[in-house]
Amino acid sequence: MTRQAVLPITSVNARSYRVPTGEHETDGTLGWDDTGVVVVQVTAGGHEGLGYSYTDPLMARFVVQTLKPLLLGADAWSIEALFDRLQAHVRNLGRSGMASAAISAVDVALWDLKAKALDLPLATVLGKVRDRVPVYGSGGFTSLDAHQLTEQLEGWTQRDGCTRVKIKVGNEQSRDLERVRLARKSIADAELMIDANGAHTVRSAITFAHAVADQGVTWFEEPVTCDDLTGLKEVRSAMGAAGFAIDIAAGEYIWTLDDARRLLLADAVDVLQLDATRCGGVTGWRRITALVPAFHRTCSAHCAPALHLHLACATTGLEDIEWFCDHARIESMFFDAAPQIHAGNIDIQADRPGHGLILKHQNVRRYAIWEG
Repeated sequence: MTRQAVLPITSVNARSYRVPTGEHETDGTLGWDDTGVVVVQVTAGGHEGLGYSYTDPLMARFVVQTLKPLLLGADAWSIEALFDRLQAHVRNLGRSGMASAAISAVDVALWDLKAKALDLPLATVLGKVRDRVPVYGSGGFTSLDAHQLTEQLEGWTQRDGCTRVKIKVGNEQSRDLERVRLARKSIADAELMIDANGAHTVRSAITFAHAVADQGVTWFEEPVTCDDLTGLKEVRSAMGAAGFAIDIAAGEYIWTLDDARRLLLADAVDVLQLDATRCGGVTGWRRITALVPAFHRTCSAHCAPALHLHLACATTGLEDIEWFCDHARIESMFFDAAPQIHAGNIDIQADRPGHGLILKHQNVRRYAIWEG
């Protein structure tokens, strides 16, 4: 196959969707009834790349009205340069937040396009180190009753073979303690992880960690807000002082390389979480994961399991991918070839170029809000 020397971008399209959750869901600090999805498709040289992000549907218009003019006619091979161009353009808007989510979707589409132009799986283009990645079951919303929580946890451990599961905490300490005990009973000897979504103070987080220490909790995510780097470090230090084998995790709200650097320099986490739908797509992911080994930490992919699969297969020092129930459901509805769990892992399909995901246009039309 002869590679085209230049791949001028000929079209950029974006669509937005809103997918209901089915019932109201809550964690330690927030409640929601639906999930926004923005899907971006970029065409060059007869190839089409697909990217997406979980963000406000309004950002589809931002992609078309603000980012598209910067992309049309540009060389699709030059992804790093295009990433820097988009980042520079949103300087006065702020590189974090929804602008970063929009750029992330575009960047993923460009990398998918590149891999398709090379007729290779994305993981191979990125430097594959494995063919499968372990996942942990994630959901356990504070809005679930005891039966719902047990059913969900047992599904991950008994049906899917997950050896790690995570539940939400932070609404009410006494009830949270009951839920942790119920989770431990439901999952037998699987690893139990908890996520407070920043609901605690430093003092209450440490108190709660002591209260659940006998339940074998191995991961405490965002015990305090991720903006409080000093507080995260205090909780992490307290775990070590108490002799608890509880990793402190945070990073899902990393938008930029500097966000990651600050979190690592603060010595605030054992595990750095990354989300390619927020931190700059594949390019942002690669830049941040290149930084992590210098701090002797590991990382974990936050949510969006279908999108993260190929990235994770090309990342050393990555523990696992979060099989977040809402996103896994959406990706199964939206994309042909979305991965499924087998014995606690998800596998890449080596016979598909790019990341292998194909949008099911007809299936998802009822969730559509806007396209352009």
